[in-house]
Amino acid sequence: MSERLTKCPLCKSGHFLNHQELIDHAVTKESFVICKCTQCQLLFTNPRPEETEIARYYEFPEYFSHNDQSSSLTQFIYNLARKQNIKKKINLIESYKNSGRWLDYGCGTGELLSAAKNRSWKVTGIEPNEKARGLANAKLENKVFQSIEEIRETKKFDVITLFHVIEHIHSLRKTIKSLLKHLKPDGYIIIAVPNPESWDALKYGPFWAGWDVPRHLYHFNKTCIKGLEELFTMKLIDEKPMKMDSFYVSLLSEGYQNQKSLGNFLKGFTSGMRSNIEAKKTNNYSSNIFIFQKR
Repeated sequence: MSERLTKCPLCKSGHFLNHQELIDHAVTKESFVICKCTQCQLLFTNPRPEETEIARYYEFPEYFSHNDQSSSLTQFIYNLARKQNIKKKINLIESYKNSGRWLDYGCGTGELLSAAKNRSWKVTGIEPNEKARGLANAKLENKVFQSIEEIRETKKFDVITLFHVIEHIHSLRKTIKSLLKHLKPDGYIIIAVPNPESWDALKYGPFWAGWDVPRHLYHFNKTCIKGLEELFTMKLIDEKPMKMDSFYVSLLSEGYQNQKSLGNFLKGFTSGMRSNIEAKKTNNYSSNIFIFQKR
């Protein structure tokens, strides 16, 4: 079953236009229409699978964030990159807050929280996927829940992170508001998203892996991200690039564009490097991290 939206899921404007049609290259090969809000510039899938139906689009072994093991070269590269990114993410968080309570929304198999726990953070996770949640709880002593509603209202966090998660959430406004209620007055909420205006996004067009329809319900440019300040009680205080994402996204994109080819790895690496070089001029990296503080 699909759900047709009559208002922008972010700003609630009724003014939006069909933007482009994209294919689910990873699983079903189905086509999905992307609309663009004329007010906040959010790109969103419309119509989209209902929340009760979306799970089947995640049911493939290459959905890496729900698995710990490497079963392919691409997944091996992903897991290597994930280990490096974990160190960078923790260092980033600790440049703003060096201890306290940390909630990771969409924590996957719990690798980030496990590393944070070893640095003396008090950690909690949210992970809707049952398989990934089970793997995470095995590491984190049942500190990972299926939804934010399972966490008591009085529990507050110093840091809440959503690394490549916000684009998956059906109840977008409701979830952000719920998370902010669990954030301390001086707390930080950190959001990482793919950038549809990056060099690799423009190069690969409809084959860009960052679209990842219909799993990615939304696509945020920087204007859209900045608009979150006005919609919610938080202030954008900093922005950081995720430089390694361009290599992984380019590798996947090459596979979608050229199917299986021995040259995909080299082409993907070259495109990833070119994307980061171009981003030095425009600041439009393949993915960006946005640091907000509660107002």
